[in-house]
Amino acid sequence: MESKLFSPYTIKNVTLKNRIVMSPMCMYSSHNEDGFVTDWHYTHYISRAVGQVGLIMIEATTVTQQGQISPQDLGVYRDEHVGGLAKLVKGMKTYGSKTAIQLAHAGRKAVYSGDIVAPSSIPFDDTTKIPKEMTIQDIKETVEAFKLGAERSKVAGFDIIEIHGAHGYLINQFLSPLSNERTDEYGGSRENRFRLLKEVIETVKTVWKGPLFVRISADEYHEKGNKMADFIYYASEMKRLGVDLIDCSTGGVVRAGIQPYPGYQVRHAETIKHEASIPTGAVGLISTGIQGEEILRNDRADLIFIARELLRDPYWPRTAAKELGITIDPPIQYERGW
Repeated sequence: MESKLFSPYTIKNVTLKNRIVMSPMCMYSSHNEDGFVTDWHYTHYISRAVGQVGLIMIEATTVTQQGQISPQDLGVYRDEHVGGLAKLVKGMKTYGSKTAIQLAHAGRKAVYSGDIVAPSSIPFDDTTKIPKEMTIQDIKETVEAFKLGAERSKVAGFDIIEIHGAHGYLINQFLSPLSNERTDEYGGSRENRFRLLKEVIETVKTVWKGPLFVRISADEYHEKGNKMADFIYYASEMKRLGVDLIDCSTGGVVRAGIQPYPGYQVRHAETIKHEASIPTGAVGLISTGIQGEEILRNDRADLIFIARELLRDPYWPRTAAKELGITIDPPIQYERGW
């Protein structure tokens, strides 16, 4: 029987050789708060391309220095960042992987020496800074920063862009009533809370014609947070705006006692895929080829995002293929040992 996990998948003008995606995971490996690619990034990402991952999405890459998740995060807020990113893209593509970048702004969860910003002046918890409530001008400048980040990503040669709207970072903060208490056009109703993401998507699409993904946290684990009906609304609006796939994670906007189990987030991807009629990616403790195959064969998602398992095993596609009883082609240099 032909494997779904190892079947090609085409989005607009980009064809992935399989449905395996390396999920974005921060490496905290840039130096001196400069946001530049280092030797670690070349080793880390290119080895997964050698391992035959279909799509490699690099870590959350900040569109402003103020929006960094940590001072060691990659950045795309300066033209000087493009050279290192372009070299990284070239290395990954050499071994047949398609490439993606996740554009991010941490908002109130930023670790930054100066002021941090958020939709409302509410800290993430008792140990973090109190953010400055964003003015309309701050919002406009941030939307522009996402656009400039997309332009630089295009110059660097990425195949796909993902907008980070999950895990309690800035866009998620605007989407959630738990962190957004604004009374202007960016707060209140879910239509207003969606406005920032809407403007980011629209602005990015003025400079980016390739596939566009958005990662969301499709469960906030709080009775006063967004519910599935809200996420279906957001996903339907994103589809209308031209987003190609929703990457479905959960949590992060507030501290919550999440009890994960294998595939615990797949049901969110499945519901959004069918209720909003948009392709989705499933992520979260997916560790075997059998799991990935089951998700795809039962039409629960369209792509399988692998995170920690790819930290443990850079050649996880080979491991999954052996588990499924199929053969995939190795890099020619590894033929004797594949």
